Amino acid sequence: MDQESQRPEAETVEQQKESSPAPKRKRRFGDRPDGYRLRSLQPMSKVSPYIMPDRSGASVYFHDSFEVTEVENYIRKKRNQGLKGFGVMHVLIASYVRIISQRPAVNRFLSGQRVYSHGDDIVINLTIKREMTLEAEETIIKMHFTPTDTADDVYRKITKLIEENRQTNPDSDFDSTAKIFNYIPGLLLKNAVWFLKLLDYFGLLPKSLIEISPFHGSMFITSMGSLGVPPVYHHLYNFGNIPVFFSFGAKYKRNELKDDGTVVQRKYIDYKVVCDERICDGFNLASGFKLMKSYLKNPHVLDEKPQVVYHDVD
Repeated sequence: MDQESQRPEAETVEQQKESSPAPKRKRRFGDRPDGYRLRSLQPMSKVSPYIMPDRSGASVYFHDSFEVTEVENYIRKKRNQGLKGFGVMHVLIASYVRIISQRPAVNRFLSGQRVYSHGDDIVINLTIKREMTLEAEETIIKMHFTPTDTADDVYRKITKLIEENRQTNPDSDFDSTAKIFNYIPGLLLKNAVWFLKLLDYFGLLPKSLIEISPFHGSMFITSMGSLGVPPVYHHLYNFGNIPVFFSFGAKYKRNELKDDGTVVQRKYIDYKVVCDERICDGFNLASGFKLMKSYLKNPHVLDEKPQVVYHDVD
């Protein structure tokens, strides 16, 4: 039996409801372009955003590591199948997407002191360099996934976006918008950002702006391993609504003592996560990232679509 089928026996009111395919929801007053408002949460979940109004003040930090033998075997298999450049980043993102299919509460966010759900839209932001040189410009890509995406689906979507953003002299929508703001004088820019935050607070920020914003989404992921350094605890932004920042580092070797007294050398990758604790209860977050570790121990399950997809409460 795989981990996805091992559901907890008791679930709280805030837990997700099983449903496949996803139920169709009509847009209601109070919903946002990037998510729908959750109206059936427990009272504490509705009060805590007023007690902790800022994302930075509601952040929780944790770190963990995983042994990379199975992941490396999986990566070799994928590359042999023709998935050029398939790597740890793809496995981590595919694992996170699978988390959402089983723990959809992790795909929530806060805006305007209210809790929303992205539903089946999993939005992951990633910073990339147009070229692997010190002088090359950076840009941010915004990737949309669904809970049923496999590792191959994740690879194709990421590869397509990266190739589009690494074409000769392209300006992404994010880059073009950033350049426009760069021409605004400091005092006016401060007022412009305040106005955007006001619109965002009331859910009035246009969907077109949300789509190019690196501050809106389900998660921001960064690879410190590509720089050859350990992961960092990256702060959450008070602007926007990203509730999770995931950072992972370079591979390293560790000597471990076996039960028979012999020493074995294994390779690990450390990762650090900063979460907005107001999106859901600790049980959902903890069990979600425990599931992630199970996928990293057996990444081959990511080749198949999840047997059941769970959906958040209304």
